[in-house]
Amino acid sequence: MFNRHDISRNTCQLTGAQANQGYDWWWHSFTGINSRTGEQKSFFIEFFLCNPASGSDEPIFGQLPENKAKGINPSYLMVKAGSWGKDAAQLHRFFGWKKTKVAWGCPYSIEAEDCSICETSTHGSISITSEESAYHPEWMCGSGSMSWNLTIHKKTAFNVGYGAGSLFRKLQLFEMFWHAEGMATEYEGEVIWNGELYEIKPETSYGYADKNWGKDFTSPWVWLSSDNLTSEISGRKLSDSVFDIGGGRPKCGPVVLDRKLLSAFWYEGQGFEFNFSKFWTFCRTSFDCRETDSKIIWHVDQRTWTDRMVTDIECDKADMLLVNYEAPNGMKRHNRLWNGGNGKGTVALYRRGKLIDRIHAENVGCEWGEYSE
Repeated sequence: MFNRHDISRNTCQLTGAQANQGYDWWWHSFTGINSRTGEQKSFFIEFFLCNPASGSDEPIFGQLPENKAKGINPSYLMVKAGSWGKDAAQLHRFFGWKKTKVAWGCPYSIEAEDCSICETSTHGSISITSEESAYHPEWMCGSGSMSWNLTIHKKTAFNVGYGAGSLFRKLQLFEMFWHAEGMATEYEGEVIWNGELYEIKPETSYGYADKNWGKDFTSPWVWLSSDNLTSEISGRKLSDSVFDIGGGRPKCGPVVLDRKLLSAFWYEGQGFEFNFSKFWTFCRTSFDCRETDSKIIWHVDQRTWTDRMVTDIECDKADMLLVNYEAPNGMKRHNRLWNGGNGKGTVALYRRGKLIDRIHAENVGCEWGEYSE
């Protein structure tokens, strides 16, 4: 069963060759309520480690022209935080390794000045002026300010199995690994976004937490997840349900597994999994992601011997960001990686040909991006 917690997979994986050319990140997204206006707003926080073994006391930026010319790869802790919606922005704060403390065992933790994260809490702050953002394009971010103080309770896991298993991790066979320790996560605390206070409450946080690590990023890149779900058949709020879809084009050594996704739906205590690495389930996937003038639209159809999951999500581009990452080799090939937290749509679940439920999803975390080789 995929709903199996394993915090050992959440530990830092940058050992061996990946310590010199690898990344490891912990992603968290959630929703808060403006304490003054009652407005709902979605936020994200990520701690991103890159090439720790080849770094120095100060952060090294791969997008600096002089570093590109010399073939110098990036090396730093990047704390990414921001919000989606009418004033969407991604904010980046960088630390060299002299100011960064990483607990390499289990459970993991990362600390740098007033920024920290572990399995059960995170706090920190970022403030970037528009002048700083314009003067430092190598920071790859916008402007604004955000501070946060949150507790984290990871309720439901998506343990993808063999692909992130101990042998595969030790051999570092995949180009990009994934583990969702908290595909349904409750957050509690507060966020101050550009001077406005947002309260984060467990029952309305609609939270998510996962991690990715590896040597490069997949293309195409697909991610969809939500635990704000309502049955369209009964009208009932689904309080013990969450789905998660991720992947695109996995690479295992020289082998390319084209257009493969890993998916799971925890539906009121029942598990529906669509995992290409579990070959005995005969998992088949087709998906189409496209960009219109105003929206990003996802259609995913997955089947096994017994189950089927059909997912249709859309998100307004006005509510999204083009998120920025540079790979450990200094390349920045994803320049249209759309990322949002306000997607909406439906998921239809079938078992042995019978419709189990048609589910309306809101607060959908979503990503889509693809670059030309």
